[in-house]
Amino acid sequence: MSKGKILLVGFGPGAEQHMSYRAREAIAEADVVIGYSTYIKLVEDLLGGKEVIRKGMTEEIDRCIEAYDQAKLGKVVALISSGDIGVYGMAGPTYEVLLQSGWSPASDITVEVIPGSTALSACASLVGAPLTHDFCSISLSDLLTPWPTIARRIDAAGRSDFVIALYNPKSGRRTQQIVEAQRILLQYRKADTPVAIVKSAYREMQEIQLVTLDKMADCKIGMLTTVLIGNSSTYVQEGLMITPRGYANKYNAITGDVKDGERAGRSLTMGLEGWKACVRKYMRDSDAHSLRDVARHFDVPMGEILSAIGAASNDDGASEYSSARVNHENLAALLDATRQWGRLRAVVRSSAGAVSELMINGDEFQRRGDWLAIENDHFHLHIEWSRVAAAWFVRRGETLRGVHFVDAACETVFNLSLLRKDGAFDKIAEQQFEQSWRELSM
Repeated sequence: MSKGKILLVGFGPGAEQHMSYRAREAIAEADVVIGYSTYIKLVEDLLGGKEVIRKGMTEEIDRCIEAYDQAKLGKVVALISSGDIGVYGMAGPTYEVLLQSGWSPASDITVEVIPGSTALSACASLVGAPLTHDFCSISLSDLLTPWPTIARRIDAAGRSDFVIALYNPKSGRRTQQIVEAQRILLQYRKADTPVAIVKSAYREMQEIQLVTLDKMADCKIGMLTTVLIGNSSTYVQEGLMITPRGYANKYNAITGDVKDGERAGRSLTMGLEGWKACVRKYMRDSDAHSLRDVARHFDVPMGEILSAIGAASNDDGASEYSSARVNHENLAALLDATRQWGRLRAVVRSSAGAVSELMINGDEFQRRGDWLAIENDHFHLHIEWSRVAAAWFVRRGETLRGVHFVDAACETVFNLSLLRKDGAFDKIAEQQFEQSWRELSM
């Protein structure tokens, strides 16, 4: 018996001219073609003389099992899908079924994945160039993925300023997911952010709508629709949705001279090696900025700003600020040292925006397993000490002496600062602070 073969074929958006040569060749090679009924119809003219097995919308695993069963009989099987079969397609489930059945790449049945143009690239080509910079795709279908997981992904993509492609945005029964996606994204994006809504790209029922984010959820959207949401720099001009690649960051115009301080073919001054110098320059240019102002301007965690300050040199300072890192192994010693700093201000911020400022003494902290606590008649403060990964000493001229305790993501868990009286620090407390800085920082 001849060896079986499974060809996982992505044939693109459906139009014959957008199907790859290898996809056509694979279908021609197959003895059996398996697919969702709609996909079969799209390539019907290529199926003459072949055994065709149609499956319904929710019968994905049945298609995988059928493909394996047919291949075990020595047949060449084409399991077909529109778009790219590896993007929200049948390649993943097929491999899962095969591996769970004991198949391996060394077995008699060979498997080949044949990529195709996926919906986001097909739809993007019809509306301009919205995917020219970083983008991500998120499926709004919660049939197999919990909604809280989807919502976290939308939130992360919105905060990170990705261009976003939404797959499976809406169906007859799922009508509110697109509304929730819009609500989350409007926290991070302007109401007039461009949005392209494309139905059935390159098929007979093709429809294109160019709207704005605040109008998105009111538009005609269904399961055959892909939604492309721009980032903060995406614009629409002459009916085209464009996301700039970023040349304006380096050149005076897209065909102009290189900006001062930049070099063609080299990382931006705000690149991996240079962005911390940009932080320090920003702080020098306006010494009125607080640490939180600076962190907000660069949209990075506080620990990253303190790291930029800590890398300062005599000719590249951070205005009146200085900082130094305390590694994890010295955290307990640092906490003990705060007992000598006198009266302190403890600040704890919630992600929702609430700020607690408490006047305490360092010797009031108590360690209870993974927790750090202060309890008195006026308040209870409980801090998850196990979350603290490092700390940063920080000074600012004669107005700030403090320390930020940060987590592994460089976000501040809480911070302590010395109190001033009549505009000055207590001399003994300040001396103890400086001694701690010398002994515990890197």
